[in-house]
Amino acid sequence: MNNAVAGFSKLSKKEKINWIVNEYFSTPEEAHNIIRNYWNSDEKLQQLHDEFIENTITNFYIPLGVAPNFLINGKNKTIPMAIEESSVVAAASKSAKYWATRGGFKTTVIDTEKIGQVHFTFNGDAQKLEVLFNLIKPKFFSETKSITKNMQLRGGGILDIQLKDKRNLLANYFQLHATFETKDSMGANFINSCLEQFATTLKEEAQNADLEIEVIMSILSNYVPNCIVRAEVSCPVKDLTEKHITNPQDFAERFVQAVQIAEVEPYRAVTHNKGIMNGVDAVVLATGNDFRAVEAGVHAYASRNGQYSSLSHAKIENGVFTFWLEIPLALGTVGGLTSLHPLVKLCLEILQKPSAKELMEIIAVAGLAQNFAALRSLTTTGIQEGHMKMHLNNIINQFEANEQERLLIKTHFKKIAVSHSAVVEFIENLRK
Repeated sequence: MNNAVAGFSKLSKKEKINWIVNEYFSTPEEAHNIIRNYWNSDEKLQQLHDEFIENTITNFYIPLGVAPNFLINGKNKTIPMAIEESSVVAAASKSAKYWATRGGFKTTVIDTEKIGQVHFTFNGDAQKLEVLFNLIKPKFFSETKSITKNMQLRGGGILDIQLKDKRNLLANYFQLHATFETKDSMGANFINSCLEQFATTLKEEAQNADLEIEVIMSILSNYVPNCIVRAEVSCPVKDLTEKHITNPQDFAERFVQAVQIAEVEPYRAVTHNKGIMNGVDAVVLATGNDFRAVEAGVHAYASRNGQYSSLSHAKIENGVFTFWLEIPLALGTVGGLTSLHPLVKLCLEILQKPSAKELMEIIAVAGLAQNFAALRSLTTTGIQEGHMKMHLNNIINQFEANEQERLLIKTHFKKIAVSHSAVVEFIENLRK
């Protein structure tokens, strides 16, 4: 077997698939059928998907669910979530229902500033560079007018540009640090186009001033510590009572302690924040935004004080329980997949066509709801009881159980703890 291939990108889709199935599978026809089964029957729609990325052979499906009954700033929302993990949508829905009768979720967008940088080196008199920068700063704005015109009409644009001396970090390292407002677009292309023009202007003006600089790269940053949204829930401690919370004061204290552990213990904080991102990423993906960029920025923010820590916080004050988080979210509701992917359009319709700010609020709420559900389980019944019951379907599907077997398995495990080994043993005994 020789797995190397020349000119793969130039092959047709059919040729690519034929090469894959013949090179890697002992039963090429079976592999070919699996690939074909996940094509869209609508040829035009399939072509649209094929053109999202390169070297496409088929579609990889992720379930799209909805979590209803979210009361956010007094308005009811149903939140679409694209995720493959069991219990996430159920947990979010449960939290939504729980808090809807206790005042709902409150949100605030603190800021929407985004960042881009031109990274360059200069081995000379830093004072001369600073004089040049102050002299040509207006040119950075004037020479990007053609790029910023439409954004300015929507109320966005370049906010500021600063020269930063970073020689304490790296020899001869400087940067142009620019801030932007991109309104309802995520703004990556807009920001990068501005930055590349800044770099061109800087190089030309430095050459005219007889200063030698070398531009290394011009690129936006996915770390946006000034593009922050806050989501919170609160109610009197006595109102926390429900099926699994018979002593609300005890529950509130244990809950706060659980959050405090995540604030000081990185091993716990990573899993704690992963739970938040279960909710965040699912909505980011459903609305056609870049969940990798969001993840990178959020986790950098969680480390901003020198140690990785919890994104959420909780307190009891004057008999009131409060649980909140603040996270950076650079999102868009126009451009990119939002205008191309039919399901993204559908999800934005479900959310009643939110602005980028409103989407920040919705996604922060999804993260907080997910975190509340996890911590409520952890501090009461334990997380496995609900999760494994949701996971039961996956185990049943793995063993391709028929309808009669499904009924018997689910009836058996209604009152018995679910574990993979217990389910496997029951299925094996059932089939003997």
